[in-house]
Amino acid sequence: MLQKYIGRDISWLRFNERVLDQAKHKNSALITRLYFLMISATNLDEFFMIRIGNLYNHIDQDRAKIDLTGLAVDPLLKCLLEKIKQFTTHQQQYYLSSLAPFFNKNGWTIQKKLKKIPLPIQKQIKSYFDEMIYPMLTPIVFDKQHTWPVLIHHLLTFVVTTHEKNSEEQKISFIQIPKNLSPFYVYEEGEQIVFVPIEKIIQQYIHVFFNNVIIDTLSFLRITRNGDFFLDESETIEGSFLETFQKKLKKRDSGRVVRLEIIEGYDPGILSLLQKKWCIAADNCFVVPEKSLLDFSRFSMIIDHPKLRLKLPRQPKEIPPMHAPTKITTTDIFALLKSRDVLLHHPYNSIHLVTSLLDQAAEDPYVLSIKLTIYRLTQKSSHIIHALHKALANGKHVSVFFEIKARFDEENNIQTAKDLQKAGCFVIYGISRLKTHAKLLSIVRKKEDQVTTYVHISSGNYNETTARLYTDISLLTTHPRYTQDIVSFFNAITGHSMPKSYKNLITAPYHMRKQLLTFIHHEAQNQKKGFSSGIVIKINALEDQQTIDALYKASQAGVKIQLIVRGICCLIPGKKKISENITVKSIVGNYLEHARIYYFHNNADPKIYLGSADIMARSFERRIEALCIIQDTTLQQVLINILDYNLRDTYNSYYMQEDGQYIKANPSAKKLNIHEAFFKVDLTKIKKKKLF
Repeated sequence: MLQKYIGRDISWLRFNERVLDQAKHKNSALITRLYFLMISATNLDEFFMIRIGNLYNHIDQDRAKIDLTGLAVDPLLKCLLEKIKQFTTHQQQYYLSSLAPFFNKNGWTIQKKLKKIPLPIQKQIKSYFDEMIYPMLTPIVFDKQHTWPVLIHHLLTFVVTTHEKNSEEQKISFIQIPKNLSPFYVYEEGEQIVFVPIEKIIQQYIHVFFNNVIIDTLSFLRITRNGDFFLDESETIEGSFLETFQKKLKKRDSGRVVRLEIIEGYDPGILSLLQKKWCIAADNCFVVPEKSLLDFSRFSMIIDHPKLRLKLPRQPKEIPPMHAPTKITTTDIFALLKSRDVLLHHPYNSIHLVTSLLDQAAEDPYVLSIKLTIYRLTQKSSHIIHALHKALANGKHVSVFFEIKARFDEENNIQTAKDLQKAGCFVIYGISRLKTHAKLLSIVRKKEDQVTTYVHISSGNYNETTARLYTDISLLTTHPRYTQDIVSFFNAITGHSMPKSYKNLITAPYHMRKQLLTFIHHEAQNQKKGFSSGIVIKINALEDQQTIDALYKASQAGVKIQLIVRGICCLIPGKKKISENITVKSIVGNYLEHARIYYFHNNADPKIYLGSADIMARSFERRIEALCIIQDTTLQQVLINILDYNLRDTYNSYYMQEDGQYIKANPSAKKLNIHEAFFKVDLTKIKKKKLF
């Protein structure tokens, strides 16, 4: 059977392989390489919680599911777990052979043997255990009189078997290390920063928890639970949507176990018991070498150490938007946006222009209202939320559409929304079956008799932290062709309005797929008629089968299609008579490529869109998304240059092969690293840039 698609989950695992490959860049600082190793591990945590968790939902509820390649749930799960075993083995080997041995030369070390620590520091560690660790740990026994405990997932956990001196009856105790205990004890020895894993300290003194009994075995492990849950509209008929959602959210902590990681030297009897109690197979159990560490996510403490953070590459100073004045002050933002549209390309252009606009709107006496969609926020001291509170205090009407289903940010969003509500904000919590992923801001200002609406539409979240780490694209404008559409769209998602169409927006869940398919079909028709054609799309994920099939047909008609897909890509490029005119590249580097740009050549009269949507079935069917067309010729050239640089990058690029595997680009004499080049772009050099 001819293979036309790559499975979504297999494609994601290959993406994580590219993330791990970043840890192998010998010319990168060791701390940077450790960072990418950590990211590959935290990515895998989420994959187990959501993707593997989703498969178990289907298994446990006896619901059929077939992926794009035709695999049913059971064989797909087996295939994924086999590939993950290979990946984690390679991940551990690389850490032990190519990263850990070089820590000492780079200013830090992980000391796992307490006897090698200087005696005065050992005494400090003992005091730390007595005063901090010991009072916080809670042994939980399991025997004939005690029920099986519900362990919190992702906590480092000791499992201890013991017996009394005059009895052969063995008891099992669990000790979980709380999240708010530091994963390392840190001290300095000369120029060296030493990190002592907390489990080694606990292991040294664990006997104090078991007075007058004998410790038989000690096992050290970590579990991952299913974090994927369904929320049906029928569940929200009675009671509020928020209450129902919060109840579902709590169940995540007690979901079925989908992965068990355990350090070498464990008690085989304990492992067998855990597998039986949690109904997991050997495929779900991952043995970690004793020389390694359980839970690479804790490397964040090393990376964030004040002295070691200095070893990370410094981000160059942001440049101003290419088509805006060199110096933009807070006081002239309203005037600037009335004179021209501004396109922002983060992190090369600062998000300061957006936050300053909100600050000014909060204080400006002529501003009447602010509307905003929120998906993910900076978790601590959000500038955006501070500005909204200030606006409320100044009597502005503030409406916020909070997406509380933003995965792993749910609790933060709920609490932030409640705080805004108490301050007088009109909060809309979302629609149960849809996830609001569109990033939109609207500010209404009336000065004298003139009313002006200022809008912002973006591919990225209103998050000042990720705006320095993710590449995103956004538009600030007061032009009625955009403002009228966005005001109508806000009304549609907060009320019961159903606009038939928009002039400059494409929205989901109702129109986006159909419109994009029309554009693709139009390029194929142009090619058949002898007109110029071409498609360039930059997105995070490509999974929607209908769109993939349309791209295949366009390729077969002769349309040149260049796809820049960071993560999941279920389309197979370069396949004879199917996709030989399609190329796929993935860019993975120091910044997370998060921008979405759609370019359709349209016989040299290009249609170019930016926004929040990827080409996924969920984006078209289960999300509120928005893309807007860019019509200003200068801004079009800015976007064309962004796509051109992405296509020419060789430093961060991987090319997808016909078998679905990726090969690293070979940097030539014309090496281009877009994560450096975009800090040096000159508008005068890109005005005549073309893609086809």
